[in-house]
Amino acid sequence: MGASQSLLELVAAAQTNAKISEDRISEILKLMDGQNGTDAQVEDLRAATVSLELAAVDIFSLFEARMQHHFRRGPFSRKLKALLLEAGQTDLADRVHQYYLAINVLKHGKGASYRELLNAPSTLFVVKPSDDIIADEAPAPASLVDISVPGFFDGLTATILEATHFLENR
Repeated sequence: MGASQSLLELVAAAQTNAKISEDRISEILKLMDGQNGTDAQVEDLRAATVSLELAAVDIFSLFEARMQHHFRRGPFSRKLKALLLEAGQTDLADRVHQYYLAINVLKHGKGASYRELLNAPSTLFVVKPSDDIIADEAPAPASLVDISVPGFFDGLTATILEATHFLENR
Protein backbone atom coordinates (compact mmCIF):
# COMPACT_ATOMS: atom_id res chain seq x y z
CA MET A 1 0.00 0.00 0.00
CA GLY A 2 1.77 3.09 -1.23
CA ALA A 3 1.59 6.58 0.21
CA SER A 4 -0.10 7.83 -2.96
CA GLN A 5 -3.23 5.77 -2.31
CA SER A 6 -6.20 7.58 -0.83
CA LEU A 7 -7.59 6.56 2.51
CA LEU A 8 -10.66 5.18 0.71
CA GLU A 9 -8.43 2.92 -1.41
CA LEU A 10 -6.51 1.80 1.66
CA VAL A 11 -9.75 0.97 3.48
CA ALA A 12 -11.00 -1.04 0.49
CA ALA A 13 -7.73 -3.02 0.35
CA ALA A 14 -7.87 -3.62 4.12
CA GLN A 15 -11.46 -4.85 3.83
CA THR A 16 -10.44 -7.33 1.13
CA ASN A 17 -7.57 -8.65 3.24
CA ALA A 18 -9.69 -8.78 6.38
CA LYS A 19 -12.38 -10.77 4.56
CA ILE A 20 -9.77 -13.44 3.78
CA SER A 21 -8.86 -13.68 7.47
CA GLU A 22 -12.51 -13.66 8.57
CA ASP A 23 -13.39 -16.43 6.10
CA ARG A 24 -10.41 -18.47 7.29
CA ILE A 25 -11.42 -18.03 10.94
CA SER A 26 -14.98 -19.09 10.14
CA GLU A 27 -13.79 -22.11 8.15
CA ILE A 28 -11.46 -23.30 10.92
CA LEU A 29 -14.10 -22.87 13.62
CA LYS A 30 -16.59 -24.81 11.51
CA LEU A 31 -14.07 -27.64 11.09
CA MET A 32 -13.36 -27.67 14.82
CA ASP A 33 -17.11 -27.74 15.56
CA GLY A 34 -16.67 -26.53 19.16
CA GLN A 35 -14.06 -29.17 19.90
CA ASN A 36 -10.39 -28.80 20.65
CA GLY A 37 -8.78 -28.73 17.24
CA THR A 38 -5.57 -30.24 16.11
CA ASP A 39 -2.38 -28.33 16.77
CA ALA A 40 -2.37 -27.28 13.11
CA GLN A 41 -5.95 -25.98 13.31
CA VAL A 42 -5.25 -24.04 16.50
CA GLU A 43 -2.12 -22.53 14.93
CA ASP A 44 -4.03 -21.63 11.74
CA LEU A 45 -6.77 -20.02 13.84
CA ARG A 46 -4.20 -18.05 15.83
CA ALA A 47 -2.47 -16.86 12.63
CA ALA A 48 -5.76 -15.77 11.00
CA THR A 49 -6.84 -13.96 14.17
CA VAL A 50 -3.51 -12.16 14.53
CA SER A 51 -3.69 -11.18 10.86
CA LEU A 52 -7.14 -9.66 11.45
CA GLU A 53 -5.93 -7.84 14.56
CA LEU A 54 -2.96 -6.40 12.66
CA ALA A 55 -5.23 -5.28 9.83
CA ALA A 56 -7.50 -3.48 12.33
CA VAL A 57 -4.58 -1.74 14.03
CA ASP A 58 -3.04 -0.78 10.68
CA ILE A 59 -6.19 0.71 9.15
CA PHE A 60 -7.06 2.69 12.28
CA SER A 61 -3.48 3.99 12.48
CA LEU A 62 -3.63 5.01 8.82
CA PHE A 63 -6.94 6.76 9.44
CA GLU A 64 -5.42 8.73 12.33
CA ALA A 65 -2.30 9.61 10.33
CA ARG A 66 -4.21 10.69 7.21
CA MET A 67 -6.79 12.75 9.13
CA GLN A 68 -4.50 14.29 11.79
CA HIS A 69 -4.13 17.43 9.68
CA HIS A 70 -7.68 18.41 10.66
CA PHE A 71 -6.41 19.19 14.18
CA ARG A 72 -3.51 21.39 15.23
CA ARG A 73 -2.07 19.09 17.89
CA GLY A 74 -3.04 16.70 20.60
CA PRO A 75 -4.67 13.29 20.68
CA PHE A 76 -6.49 12.78 17.39
CA SER A 77 -9.27 10.47 18.62
CA ARG A 78 -10.18 12.65 21.59
CA LYS A 79 -10.31 15.76 19.42
CA LEU A 80 -12.37 13.95 16.79
CA LYS A 81 -14.80 12.69 19.43
CA ALA A 82 -15.21 16.22 20.85
CA LEU A 83 -15.79 17.67 17.38
CA LEU A 84 -18.38 14.99 16.56
CA LEU A 85 -20.20 15.59 19.85
CA GLU A 86 -20.16 19.34 19.21
CA ALA A 87 -21.75 18.67 15.79
CA GLY A 88 -24.46 16.46 17.33
CA GLN A 89 -23.00 13.26 15.86
CA THR A 90 -23.22 11.32 19.15
CA ASP A 91 -23.54 7.84 17.63
CA LEU A 92 -20.51 8.32 15.41
CA ALA A 93 -18.55 9.89 18.28
CA ASP A 94 -19.31 6.85 20.44
CA ARG A 95 -18.33 4.38 17.71
CA VAL A 96 -15.07 6.21 16.97
CA HIS A 97 -14.25 6.19 20.67
CA GLN A 98 -15.12 2.51 21.14
CA TYR A 99 -13.00 1.43 18.19
CA TYR A 100 -10.17 3.71 19.36
CA LEU A 101 -10.23 1.95 22.74
CA ALA A 102 -10.33 -1.51 21.14
CA ILE A 103 -7.36 -0.68 18.90
CA ASN A 104 -5.44 0.64 21.91
CA VAL A 105 -6.08 -2.63 23.73
CA LEU A 106 -4.91 -4.62 20.69
CA LYS A 107 -1.74 -2.51 20.56
CA HIS A 108 -0.95 -2.16 24.26
CA GLY A 109 -2.90 -4.81 26.19
CA LYS A 110 -4.21 -4.03 29.64
CA GLY A 111 -4.23 -0.36 30.57
CA ALA A 112 -6.56 2.62 30.75
CA SER A 113 -8.36 1.76 27.49
CA TYR A 114 -8.92 -1.83 28.61
CA ARG A 115 -10.28 -0.71 31.99
CA GLU A 116 -12.62 1.77 30.27
CA LEU A 117 -13.97 -0.97 27.98
CA LEU A 118 -14.52 -3.30 30.94
CA ASN A 119 -16.40 -0.59 32.85
CA ALA A 120 -18.57 0.45 29.89
CA PRO A 121 -19.11 -2.64 27.71
CA SER A 122 -19.54 -2.08 24.00
CA THR A 123 -22.07 -3.68 21.69
CA LEU A 124 -19.55 -3.45 18.83
CA PHE A 125 -17.22 -6.20 20.06
CA VAL A 126 -16.50 -8.51 22.97
CA VAL A 127 -14.03 -7.57 25.73
CA LYS A 128 -12.80 -10.41 27.90
CA PRO A 129 -11.79 -10.05 31.53
CA SER A 130 -8.07 -10.82 31.69
CA ASP A 131 -8.56 -13.48 34.36
CA ASP A 132 -10.69 -15.43 31.84
CA ILE A 133 -7.81 -15.62 29.39
CA ILE A 134 -5.42 -18.54 29.32
CA ALA A 135 -2.33 -18.07 27.15
CA ASP A 136 -2.66 -21.37 25.28
CA GLU A 137 -6.45 -21.44 25.31
CA ALA A 138 -8.09 -23.80 22.87
CA PRO A 139 -9.96 -23.81 20.57
CA ALA A 140 -9.48 -20.07 20.10
CA PRO A 141 -6.39 -17.93 20.64
CA ALA A 142 -6.37 -15.64 23.66
CA SER A 143 -7.12 -11.96 23.17
CA LEU A 144 -8.49 -9.22 25.38
CA VAL A 145 -10.74 -7.99 22.54
CA ASP A 146 -12.40 -10.57 20.32
CA ILE A 147 -12.39 -8.99 16.89
CA SER A 148 -13.06 -12.25 15.09
CA VAL A 149 -16.80 -11.86 15.65
CA PRO A 150 -18.65 -11.24 12.38
CA GLY A 151 -19.05 -7.57 11.61
CA PHE A 152 -16.19 -6.17 13.67
CA PHE A 153 -13.97 -5.18 10.77
CA ASP A 154 -16.88 -3.97 8.63
CA GLY A 155 -18.07 -1.82 11.54
CA LEU A 156 -14.58 -0.45 12.08
CA THR A 157 -14.11 0.49 8.43
CA ALA A 158 -17.64 1.92 8.12
CA THR A 159 -16.91 4.12 11.14
CA ILE A 160 -13.58 5.22 9.66
CA LEU A 161 -15.24 6.10 6.34
CA GLU A 162 -18.08 7.96 8.02
CA ALA A 163 -15.66 9.94 10.21
CA THR A 164 -13.46 10.69 7.20
CA HIS A 165 -16.48 11.98 5.27
CA PHE A 166 -17.44 14.15 8.26
CA LEU A 167 -13.94 15.64 8.53
CA GLU A 168 -13.49 16.21 4.81
CA ASN A 169 -16.88 17.91 4.40
CA ARG A 170 -17.06 20.23 7.40
